Formats: sequence, structure tokens, C-alpha cells
Amino acid sequence: MITISVKRGMTLRAQWLGRQLRELRESAGLLLKDAGEHLGKDGTTVSRYEAGLIPARPDDVRALLDLYGVADKAQRDALLALAKDVWQLGWWDNYTGNLAQNIVDYAWLESRARRIRSFEVSVVFGLLQTPAYMSAVIRGADPTATISTSGARFRLKRQEILATPDPPQIEAIIDESVLYRAPGGPAVLEEQLRHLIKLAAYPNIELRVLPFSATTFASPEGSFLIFEMPEPYPEIGYADTPAGSIYIEANGVQQLMLKYDRIRRDCLDSAESIELIRATADKLARS
Repeated sequence: MITISVKRGMTLRAQWLGRQLRELRESAGLLLKDAGEHLGKDGTTVSRYEAGLIPARPDDVRALLDLYGVADKAQRDALLALAKDVWQLGWWDNYTGNLAQNIVDYAWLESRARRIRSFEVSVVFGLLQTPAYMSAVIRGADPTATISTSGARFRLKRQEILATPDPPQIEAIIDESVLYRAPGGPAVLEEQLRHLIKLAAYPNIELRVLPFSATTFASPEGSFLIFEMPEPYPEIGYADTPAGSIYIEANGVQQLMLKYDRIRRDCLDSAESIELIRATADKLARS
């Protein structure tokens, strides 16, 4: 069942839909005013659709596809599915008043991704964190924050995708230094490492460690993720920067994929990685 919101802001979904509608209009040799007249609206409204400033309704998308001569059923179905998804509410929309839209988009990406590849240089990938470890990481970034804050609840809620009938494939690479950095203290880190060992047994989760012995400086820019999406969505990269988080598409995400593959080649294999994680946890237990 599709739940329709009264008002929606600009999201990645709306931007993707708008971009494809613009390309189709231009390929058809039509102007904004032509599309607007067909819909009984003005050209400015169509321009806002194409910019993702406001999401196009499924009925308007269907009418535009007719105008643009899009007859291919697969293409029509994909774009109409995207138009419906723009308006479909998920649990993450309950957080739009408290969290930045790009973080809410992040949860939507996780919920739709077929595969998520992560490379982390300072902490464990968020979907794989224990509550205690997560709380310590959050407090490290903001000493006033607690696990009961909306941001922390949001992170915990996101982890529920691991228990869905069709969870995404997750490939998580962590720098070896993450195994020794102990937000919250040694006991919290030990619990986190043992949690990783348990998760590594899941058929959809692969863990690898980039060892100190790796011969190249893998990613001077820091951590990043790659979301591989089903049609009609593009593959997309994500990275945190001092100025805020950014999404990376097209050629940029292809470069991230190449970088990820280079890092992966320098990693321990899955069995060696788990052995190192277990040995580190055992050492913490004895200390």
C-alpha cells in the first residue's frame, strides 16, 4: 500500500526522477512550456519537477511519458515505480524534523540497496555496531548525546534491515587500527569485536581487515560507502567530510568502486580477518 504525504521536500529520489524526466523531454525536443501545457500546469512547475525541488506525482509522470513517446514497458514501469517510491513513506520519514535530509536519504538507500560496500578507517561500520559501542562513538562526537537521542535511535532502527527476509549483501572492510581503538573502554570494544565475529557467520555479511602491513595508503580521504541499487536507481557513493556528508554519483562512484577493489586486494581474506578479530578480542579479555 502506498501512503501519500501531504508535503515532501527534495530527496535523492525526487532528484533522480527529475533528472530522467528532463533528459526525456530534451530528447523529445520539447520545451518546459510544452510539458506544462500537456499537464495543465505552467512550465515553472515542470522545471521544479526536473530539479527535484518538488516530486512529480505518478499521474503526472505517466502523462509526461506519453507526451515524450516513451513506449518501452520496462522503462515506463521503472520510472513509474520510482515516482511511487518518491511519495512512499518509510519509518525514516518520522525523523525528518530532527535530522538532516541527507541522513534520512541515507536510511532510504540502506533500505533499498542490493549491496553495501563500506571502508572504515576509524570506527566499525554503523550497521554492525553494538548499542554500547555506538553510544560511545556518539558521545565521542558529541559529549551531550546519549543512546536515547533521536540520532542514536535512528541508527539502531537502521540495523533492523539485517533481520529482514531479503537483507542487503554487506561487504565491510575495516582498517586494522579499528580493532584497537576502544571508544567506551576495553570491555565495550571486546563486546563489539565478538559481535563482528557473530555477524560474519551471516550469509550476507563479509568482513575483511586491512592490515598494518598493507603496502599502500588505501584512502587518504578517509572512509566511504558504495550503495549498489536495483533499477531504476543509480549506484551511489557516500562519504563524510568536515563540511558534512556528500553523495557521489556517475564517474565519481565508478572511481570509488575502483578504489574499493584496490583496498580489498590488500586485505586479509575473510577467514584471516576473523582470526585476527578473535585474537584481539581474546587479548582484551585477558587484560
